[in-house]
Amino acid sequence: MDKTLRTAATGLSSQQRFVEIIANNLANVNTTGYKKVRPEFQDLLYETIRAAGNAQQAGTEALNEIQIGSGAELTATTKQFSQGDLQNTNNPLDIAIRGEGFFILRKPDNTFAYTRDGSFQRDRNGQIVTSQGYILEPGITVPDNAVEVRISRNGAVSVITDTGTDEQTLGQIELARFVNPAGLHSAGENIYLESVASGRAFFEQPGLNNTGEVVQAQLEASNVDLVTEMVNMIVAQRAYELNSKSVKTADDILAIASNLKR
Repeated sequence: MDKTLRTAATGLSSQQRFVEIIANNLANVNTTGYKKVRPEFQDLLYETIRAAGNAQQAGTEALNEIQIGSGAELTATTKQFSQGDLQNTNNPLDIAIRGEGFFILRKPDNTFAYTRDGSFQRDRNGQIVTSQGYILEPGITVPDNAVEVRISRNGAVSVITDTGTDEQTLGQIELARFVNPAGLHSAGENIYLESVASGRAFFEQPGLNNTGEVVQAQLEASNVDLVTEMVNMIVAQRAYELNSKSVKTADDILAIASNLKR
């Protein structure tokens, strides 16, 4: 019965982690550019009671082995980078990515971070930055006398100033692309960091080499599906309840066994 208790405990722990992941997905249902997380579980080592092929008696051979598992564990959490819905904001500095790719941000320590959140602003120097103050890379500065900012699908940024009607080109937005975006390290604040699993970043012009296009005055919504998450929560809750019943059943059997001598 000790094995039953330990196996059920791994099930309780796994389902608790599942609920925590679901709760985080639901908490970020309105987070711009958020990508839902999918947990991945695997079974633990098996105890082999009888191996296949062992002779039971002369002239017979067991075809199937007898194995008893030791439970389950959480082995990975995978980001699902499916496209979120694009929402119109009428803000010229809001940019969404349609397709693959990430905006490139420069952190204060001059390292790069990456995001799908395109809700940009201008800082006091006119630079395009995120709400946390991370600078969009390559750096683009919008002049004070700009009356209209235009961003093309291929990332070219231009403005019209109050001194004339001719467009003035400011720079080119680039996007980062990864071989395995699911391997990126989530660092909070809607940003990701490059990791060994993700591979190195490839900087591309939007629309080239399987990189997505950018859409001005729109933001990408979270790709969390509320119905799916609620169904997953019910499944996790029921699984947790059944694992707890396994613990109670094992405890009842131990109590019966200990009372046999009375």
